[in-house]
Amino acid sequence: MTNRSRREFLQTGIIGSLALAMPRTGLAYVHQYRRSSEFELEEATVSQLQDMIKSGAMTARSLTEHYLKRIEEIDKKGPAVNAVIETNPDALTIADALDKERMAKGPRGPLHGIPVLIKDNIDTADKMHTTAGSLALMASKPAYDSFVAQRLRAAGAVILGKTNLSEWANFRSNRSSSGWSGRGGQTKNPYALDRNPCGSSSGSGAAVSANLCAIAIGTETDGSIVCPSSANGVVGIKPTIGMVSRWGIIPIAHSQDTAGPMARTVADAAILLGALTGIDKNDDSTKLSSGKAVADYTSFLDPNGLKGARIGVARKFFGFNPRVDVLIENAIDAMKKLGAIIVDPADLPTHGQFRSSEFEVLLYEFKSDLNAYLAKLGPEVPYRNLKQLIEFNEQNRDKEMPYFGQETFIRAEEKGPLTDKEYLEALEKNYKLAGTEGIDAVMDEHTLDAIIAPTGGPAWLTDWVCGDHFGGGSSSPAAVAGYPNITVPAGFVFGMPCGISFFGKAWTEPKLIRIAYAYEQATKHRRAPKFLPSAELRVG
Repeated sequence: MTNRSRREFLQTGIIGSLALAMPRTGLAYVHQYRRSSEFELEEATVSQLQDMIKSGAMTARSLTEHYLKRIEEIDKKGPAVNAVIETNPDALTIADALDKERMAKGPRGPLHGIPVLIKDNIDTADKMHTTAGSLALMASKPAYDSFVAQRLRAAGAVILGKTNLSEWANFRSNRSSSGWSGRGGQTKNPYALDRNPCGSSSGSGAAVSANLCAIAIGTETDGSIVCPSSANGVVGIKPTIGMVSRWGIIPIAHSQDTAGPMARTVADAAILLGALTGIDKNDDSTKLSSGKAVADYTSFLDPNGLKGARIGVARKFFGFNPRVDVLIENAIDAMKKLGAIIVDPADLPTHGQFRSSEFEVLLYEFKSDLNAYLAKLGPEVPYRNLKQLIEFNEQNRDKEMPYFGQETFIRAEEKGPLTDKEYLEALEKNYKLAGTEGIDAVMDEHTLDAIIAPTGGPAWLTDWVCGDHFGGGSSSPAAVAGYPNITVPAGFVFGMPCGISFFGKAWTEPKLIRIAYAYEQATKHRRAPKFLPSAELRVG
């Protein structure tokens, strides 16, 4: 969950502009950092990696070795992006087994032998930990794979390691720094190392962008896939609730939580999304995906997917940064040229009306869902509920709370059971205002295929004193409704990437992928980061 979401819920307001106010003339982006070395697999797609394996140029083991070396050189030394919290000690052994299997039986599918990083709130039953970035769970080694990990292994992916995140998926404090955790420290933005990667899937976004892996998994409650994807110049898909099982993922709230793919291209994200779908007996919401989710979304990758598509412009999400507005106007022009029918404006009639009810629901569900998760952990983890975590943080304040506190934890602990009238009314309000009277209403009124808005602004300077300085974004309607949202790179502001979001009704991933892919292929804004020390500006 992004810090912006919490701040809006608490009605503290948006923190102004992104400290980019400079003279209008003579601006130039200063390049001061030289890449430590060239990387053989830089910007390689899943399909290209498979072609390398088929040709004999690479194996699953050599790919894994390359990425592990890249993590050591770029993430831990060199620029020290600090995106990876732990690597899998069994990664090479897994890769060897997959190479032998390919030789004997052929590949399982497009992910066979492909290294993937997953967020450190997703359970894996191996030698790695699952901690949500908290020192309280450092002894936690789950007895079972999450459904997401099961699906990745079944697809033949090599789980390369775990990525850092905003601790507890950014639901501990409203003054936090995205990408910081007690266990992992601060993840940096690979475009400018003094800037923030957004969160809470900070490590996943930074790792994909920095080419530390081919693809990655993030999780989102509100903005935690799409914001770090936008800030790190990659593609992110937040699926419809129920498409991807939440079982085995450290929760915030079951009404909004989901895992989803983060990749450098829409095609790679589509490949990864297909691998994650399936009915899970441990997550009843996945029953809703029957007949709606598919195992292969690559068939929807149509470069002509915008021709005749009706695209609504959610204007009320504009205006927080004039340069971001220019990027989205350019995107609209590009879509028009590709044959899209633009409906402008197409604002949600309920815009801004469900912030307080969303936060209320999240507080209730966080306490209930987290307590249920903790209760199932093994005896090596002594903390069984939120109250005990609050006590742990107080006892370890110097390590866990050196920069910000746990006021969100405390507010959640004060909530009652999910039978409370206050919770039930807030949940009903959320679904009505974000879904039926929000996204559904405006899309039905204008017969839309998708709604677009800026995903967010350029990354802010990481600030441990005051916390995040989020400018604006558009993640909440789709997050609260439980609907899909895809972000794609839309260009740069002073060298920092910004994304455009495509969102719509439940189970419209095929349509959104088609539209997002057509936009991506026509514009191709993605470019690899250069690990600059700062996004400096100079006059002249």
